[in-house]
Amino acid sequence: MDESGGQKRRPEGDGRPGAPGPGKPPERPREPGGGLLMGRFFGVPIYVAPSWFLVAALITWVFGGQLDRVLPELGGARYLVSLFFAVAFYASVLVHELAHTVVALRQKLPVRRIQLQFFGGVSEIEKESETPGREFLLAFVGPLLSLVLGGAFYLALDLVEPGTVPGVLIAGLTISNLLVAVFNLLPGLPLDGGRMLRAVVWKLTGKPMSGTVAAAWVGRALAVAVLIGLPLLTHTGTLGGAGQEVDGMDTVMDALLAAILAAIIWTGAGNSLRVARLREHLPDLCARALTRRAVPVEEATPLSEALRRANEAGARALVVVDPHGDPVSLVREAAIVGVPEHRRPWVAVGGLAQEITEGTRVPAELAGEELLERLRAHPASEYLVVEEDGAVYGVLAASDVERAFVKAMARPGR
Repeated sequence: MDESGGQKRRPEGDGRPGAPGPGKPPERPREPGGGLLMGRFFGVPIYVAPSWFLVAALITWVFGGQLDRVLPELGGARYLVSLFFAVAFYASVLVHELAHTVVALRQKLPVRRIQLQFFGGVSEIEKESETPGREFLLAFVGPLLSLVLGGAFYLALDLVEPGTVPGVLIAGLTISNLLVAVFNLLPGLPLDGGRMLRAVVWKLTGKPMSGTVAAAWVGRALAVAVLIGLPLLTHTGTLGGAGQEVDGMDTVMDALLAAILAAIIWTGAGNSLRVARLREHLPDLCARALTRRAVPVEEATPLSEALRRANEAGARALVVVDPHGDPVSLVREAAIVGVPEHRRPWVAVGGLAQEITEGTRVPAELAGEELLERLRAHPASEYLVVEEDGAVYGVLAASDVERAFVKAMARPGR
């Protein structure tokens, strides 16, 4: 991640406090949600999205049709076997995602959740690996586990009789795990292979953003290839066995499946670019650069007098101090706005202030993700910004951080 440098400077003000726009830092939900909570793995919640039940029903129907040709004696029970296969397949997908999670946790990367959904699963890892080598390992371990599972099921075929329910199930799990591994190794974001390609380009260029751009555009090319190529492969018999007749309904289903899969890949590649661009500019979110100049006032000072002093000093924030000059509270911008101008000479600033706590003291050098995490952990409208020696530097408004965050997301990549 590129680091933005700059000279230390005092904040410059261009108006008095009281301007509208109180806000709060960008937040994430305290509980990520995402469907039915199935449990936790090392504290990481595992969810099954509602879309999983749709794909489980689809797998049950399709696999049940295959079983009717292979084991016609099962009758209606074939759908119970098919449902078992769907659950077992997604259990294999869960193992794939748990592999990513284990490596991420070992790299001290926070994992928000694991979610099983329509097209497989996803491990939501909230930070990037520190090096391209770690990024490559984190991406590769998922397909590796799928290959291992496919190999284990293949060896298990020798232990069961062909043409039986166990034999058909194990054969299906062998093929499905190998397909999951091969598909995820395709070199385009958001697939694991795309993250591996990103790590390689990152290593060669020294720029993680260059790796993201390359892997994202390969991902978009893959989306187009899937949209066009998958229906052609199934129609010509390359997939599913040559010589099989393909009726109109199969053609429509293949085209629909290809369109959904292509849309997911294309959207995922675009999201990867946006997230990378945001992370590239996050270091620009520095508490020192966003801090407002502040003036000290005593608790009994009338609001009108405090605003006059702020205007003279070119400041945009007020800090309430005790008789010794130590800061004790911050005058809230939203509270100033709520006081009519004709009442300000009779309203003391102490009644408009919020107490300064350890959570609302922010080091001036705090920046990037660390700054956002600090503000999320201690929600407030204003924060006291201090130097390393404890000296007051100014006041950081959450609304200013929010605007800078949105601006960083809208910037083009470097």
